[in-house]
Amino acid sequence: MPTALSSTDATPSYLKAARVAAARRALGDVGILFQFRKQAVRRRHLARTLSLVFLAITAAVAVVPAFAPGAAGPDKAFDILLLMPSALAGFLVLTISSAIASGGGRELISGDQAAPYPISPTTDHLGALLLAPLNIAWMVQAWLLLGSMAFSFGPDKLFQAQVVVLLWLVFSTAVGQVVAWTMEAVRRRPGGILLSRGLLVAVGLTAGVVQLTGHTLDLLDRIPTLWVFVGAVSGWGTRWWLDLGFLVVGSLAAVVVGAVPAHLAARRMPRDEARMETDQHEPRPMSRSVLGILVRTDRASVWRSVPMRRGVLVLAVGPGLVAIFGNLPWSSMTILPGLVASGGALLFGVNAWCLDGRGALWRENLPAPAAALFDARAWVLLEFLACASLITVGIGALRAGMPNAQELSALVCTLAVVLMQVVGAAMRWSIKHPYPVDLRSARATPAPPAAMVGYSARLATSTTITSLLFSGAAHVPEWRLSVIIAIPCLTWSTVRLVRARMRWQDPVVRARVVATTAA
Repeated sequence: MPTALSSTDATPSYLKAARVAAARRALGDVGILFQFRKQAVRRRHLARTLSLVFLAITAAVAVVPAFAPGAAGPDKAFDILLLMPSALAGFLVLTISSAIASGGGRELISGDQAAPYPISPTTDHLGALLLAPLNIAWMVQAWLLLGSMAFSFGPDKLFQAQVVVLLWLVFSTAVGQVVAWTMEAVRRRPGGILLSRGLLVAVGLTAGVVQLTGHTLDLLDRIPTLWVFVGAVSGWGTRWWLDLGFLVVGSLAAVVVGAVPAHLAARRMPRDEARMETDQHEPRPMSRSVLGILVRTDRASVWRSVPMRRGVLVLAVGPGLVAIFGNLPWSSMTILPGLVASGGALLFGVNAWCLDGRGALWRENLPAPAAALFDARAWVLLEFLACASLITVGIGALRAGMPNAQELSALVCTLAVVLMQVVGAAMRWSIKHPYPVDLRSARATPAPPAAMVGYSARLATSTTITSLLFSGAAHVPEWRLSVIIAIPCLTWSTVRLVRARMRWQDPVVRARVVATTAA
């Protein structure tokens, strides 16, 4: 029987019932897709354990700092209390910017896999919301907000305050998805790419003008999150209930409204991806070495990829702007290279061989040594991370002034050590745990969400410890100290990278990786 709507069917009551039915169907589809992704998890007991650990850490972070020495005191706790409205606004900005960079959020199922099935854009939107917390940046920022509120507010009426903070996390995530889907729909219009870039430049210039004119504090004193914060600390009063109602209603409204731009974006051609796949590139002179040819091929596959270009832009510029607005000194800027390198590896490095896709079968037939393939991929990853890190440091240096000898030595050593750490770890994981992923989509991730959480946590932990070590060395008036610390760190990372290179040359291991990534 025909399924198209006739002119007599399109009554308001019929359309309303159809929308409600479509929404119910989308909710059911999200549950089915989630179960599908759950069945694909290789170590389910580990996933359950990690979920319980995440909940335990969240509960501990939200409660334990309230009973720490100095909590709710007049010194540091009061200073943190004054910064809480700005922290709430910062979390909202983080969720919006990260969602925009990934084109609306994460994919519950890739576009190629979803093509044969009637999966609606609403389902895609709800799946993106469901997977948004599976991000180490989201987790760390959420824990910082909960811990800061507990420490600054103390045990008195802590439950009411933390309920508002949790609802703010939900509200910010939902609003971030609405803005991200809207930007994605704008990008896919004629001239939308230029318009979206113009908007981002205008926002950056506005923020720079506010900072340079000295109106940052005035702006922070007038941000709307101050109203939310006052309600959070008012206990069971009327203001608290108003906060609660506003955040609940606002979150539900954002979830519903987000489906509208998601449908608009789904009806339009993704211009970024289409342009990258249809562009013509003039051939360059052929390299004289096998390694040079392989490096050129890998470099083109990375820099012509939409998620790589968007991701590296956000990674490079975002922390640099934070360094400018926060007026970070050189001794504190050692944190930035580790942060950027960790984020850059999560774009493709943790599953580096998935860049080949089905082309991995073709590459295995090339008359090139296996070691050369490994060297080319590791070198391109190193280039990618170094480029993003140097841009971040360069932006932060605009307000940091001239570094002294020990600060410059600490920064250079930090950059070298964290790059080798991240490249070595990424290449090891790429061989040990390959995944079949298509990175042509702007929202694709190189591994399943649960695996990405583990990768990001391990990278963030190791690079942060290294950065803090060299940050301490920057305060010692001897530039050679950083070099002395860097030598064993570089040696150990190089040894681990060489071991991964030897493992890649094993035909059995290489066949398993190629068969998986080409699936």
